[in-house]
Amino acid sequence: MSKVALVIGHRAGSPGAVHVASGVTEFEYNEDVAKRVADLLIERGLEPVIVYRTTYSALPEDINALSPDFILSLHCNSFSVPSATGSETLYYHTSSRSRALAERVQSNIVTALGLADRGIKPKQSEDRGGYLLRYTNAPCVIVEPGFFSNDGDFYVLDNKLDAYCHALADAAMHYAHTS
Repeated sequence: MSKVALVIGHRAGSPGAVHVASGVTEFEYNEDVAKRVADLLIERGLEPVIVYRTTYSALPEDINALSPDFILSLHCNSFSVPSATGSETLYYHTSSRSRALAERVQSNIVTALGLADRGIKPKQSEDRGGYLLRYTNAPCVIVEPGFFSNDGDFYVLDNKLDAYCHALADAAMHYAHTS
């Protein structure tokens, strides 16, 4: 049985992006996503573990202590230009296994959400998100399904929440059975 770490981006005291009109934070949204995806993974015979961040510097070590087979770190983008839109998935640039996971996740979420495909993005340790991607032992991706700073993206993320969660669970199942 594959163990999947579902990492909730940010934490209650540092909630990340906020959709201004609704007041929904990135942390609140992704905590809900993690719980829903965990339920779907249990139904499909995988072993999910939800990870809450204590500090960013301790996060890779905390995840590694759980010995997951692979990691989905759940986030949402935000940008000062409200027209920024789309889905992207980040992976560590030298990890072919993380790249394969990123490709599956990206394909699934773009199909489920219908937002612009910003692609998979290789990251180095000094890049945004690179620390987590570099220092976790298992294949790891950072999922950025849309922009909280874009009302249209937020509307899609909110209204297609079930489809998004199923897309993540399907990607996890596929990866677990092909890796």
